Amino acid sequence: MNNSLALYHLTRPSSLSKNAPLLIMMHGYGSDENDLFSFASELPDELFIISVRAPYPMAPYGNAWYTINFDAERGKWNDKEQAEASRDLIANFIDEATENYPVNKDNVTLLGFSQGSILSYGIAFNYPEKVKNVIALSGYVYHDILPEDLNKKDYSNLDFYCSHGNVDQVIPVDWARQTPSFLKSLNIKHHYSEFPVGHGVSPQNFFEFNNWLKERI
Repeated sequence: MNNSLALYHLTRPSSLSKNAPLLIMMHGYGSDENDLFSFASELPDELFIISVRAPYPMAPYGNAWYTINFDAERGKWNDKEQAEASRDLIANFIDEATENYPVNKDNVTLLGFSQGSILSYGIAFNYPEKVKNVIALSGYVYHDILPEDLNKKDYSNLDFYCSHGNVDQVIPVDWARQTPSFLKSLNIKHHYSEFPVGHGVSPQNFFEFNNWLKERI
């Protein structure tokens, strides 16, 4: 194995010696690769799991996929250039992971929470040939990092599991509720659920997306 894998990451090997389904985890704003990796022991054994650390360190701790700025004039706004850079970084990371680990490049799932979920949408819509399934937890579709002409891409291979807390105080549930109609307009397979929680993943949410994933890997 070479050392070209650019992002710091944790891995959990698959029970399969080759052609394992690959799951890449992307944490939320201000967190790190350990956060979602806590799910790994409860996920299917055949998955080869990689949990990646976002490239932009925050003070005093944690990391971000892109900066979220706050000012009086613009209010809260995203650093679009950083978001696009992280999107493309993960797309390249997928290629490196499928070359370096005993995984099936045609069976890649992205699992993202919050900012990691937002990035998962961006990756899947720009690079649908690299992704099969997306588990998007507590996020929304950030249209500024999607292709200008969505109709020129082939999304027939994609399948989305989307969920949100209906009392989320960080990302309003109304933002997430726009996702199903958007995916439907593109004839993309999807499932959408809400749970009576804030900005987090309830046990019921985990149980549901884990079962959804088991049926697709």
